[in-house]
Amino acid sequence: MDSSTCPFCHLSFPLEQLQSHANSHLDDDDKYNDQLARDLQLAQQIDSEEETCETSTSCSSGIDRKICCLIGSQIRSNFYHVNDGLMWLLRKCLELEPDNSVTYLSGYVDHFQSGSEDVGWGCGWRNIQMLASYLLSQRQDARDFLFGGFAFVPDISSLQRWLEIAWERGFDTIGSHHFNKTVYGSRKWIGTTECAALFRSFGFRARIVDFGPKNLESLFLSVPTTSSGAHVKRKALQVYGPMDRYLIARKHDVPQPGSAENEISSDSRNQCSDTFGGESTNDMENKCETKSGGHQILMDWVWNYFSERTSTISGHNRVIISDRSPLYFQHDGHSRTIVGIQVKNQQNGIQQYNLLILDPGHRTVALERSLKENIGWKKLLKRGVHTLKKPQYQLCYIDPGIASGEEMEQLKTIDSSFITL
Repeated sequence: MDSSTCPFCHLSFPLEQLQSHANSHLDDDDKYNDQLARDLQLAQQIDSEEETCETSTSCSSGIDRKICCLIGSQIRSNFYHVNDGLMWLLRKCLELEPDNSVTYLSGYVDHFQSGSEDVGWGCGWRNIQMLASYLLSQRQDARDFLFGGFAFVPDISSLQRWLEIAWERGFDTIGSHHFNKTVYGSRKWIGTTECAALFRSFGFRARIVDFGPKNLESLFLSVPTTSSGAHVKRKALQVYGPMDRYLIARKHDVPQPGSAENEISSDSRNQCSDTFGGESTNDMENKCETKSGGHQILMDWVWNYFSERTSTISGHNRVIISDRSPLYFQHDGHSRTIVGIQVKNQQNGIQQYNLLILDPGHRTVALERSLKENIGWKKLLKRGVHTLKKPQYQLCYIDPGIASGEEMEQLKTIDSSFITL
């Protein structure tokens, strides 16, 4: 790791972080103190890594040595811990919902919110942390294999290094070129492919599903060809980065949110916000002049996914705990974590679906308070089909079991299932 010394405080830092650190000395005192505290932690981490690597004798040279060094130096991520768990609070609120509703919900999931250090770019890493918190709480094999057997969720810097090691071991080699095989210490956006590569490097069966219009099918990782689920690898595909396919899509004749072909009033757009819009009334749904019929396919897929395997039933059979992992939920500009789905039977016979989503952009304290008071949590956590206004979405989930041998080699190539919206 190339490093240099700060001319102000004489601490040693990686070259890519040195300039921002040095500039912090010129900011106001509060910002300087916050930055200095983070930089001191980084400097101590570097010293610890060097000491661990120097004293390690059980690991051979090369990639094994890097793994040994990272296992000994990775840092537990700081997050706001909710007593009894945020999912338990959500479950209690859902049990108070009307009798005409049924909900499938993931088990334990911690919420990792974006902080000042990663706002605007860290949502992908936060979703990985949420997925990891589920695996570590629900699966013994995760506690044995994930992150070297340390039963905690690492911070973003440690996850960045785990991803680089995954690339070096041959997982998603083509996709790694988008980042020049380097993410540690950077603010680069990541997506579902990086999430899958990281978890696959530990043997976890991370799968990707793409949802999009038929005429953009060639932009995705692969397409289904048979009823048995086999897929054709698109060797000519040149779109591998987390946001590339969305940017390229804008060059095609596909209406984008905010374009003239999809224009709606500013008031309606605010009410139907994909990021902040909550459960709607019938009047609000009528104002949302956006095509949602195709996106019901995504809702149906999520419903089938969570309802396929279940374990615990509570609240008069209306809240059911699924054995399925949460879903990394990616779209143009942001990513979140789907932890469940609810359906309500309306008086007109129509079923209303709502995704239950943890957003890294929300404050955990606010989520906890709204759930404890049973006030305002629907706006924060529920997302109806009318809020799905993007032309493309991507999901990542993790199947049971740990791969080995030939299957482990197959997992190195990232592909996906494509479903037309």
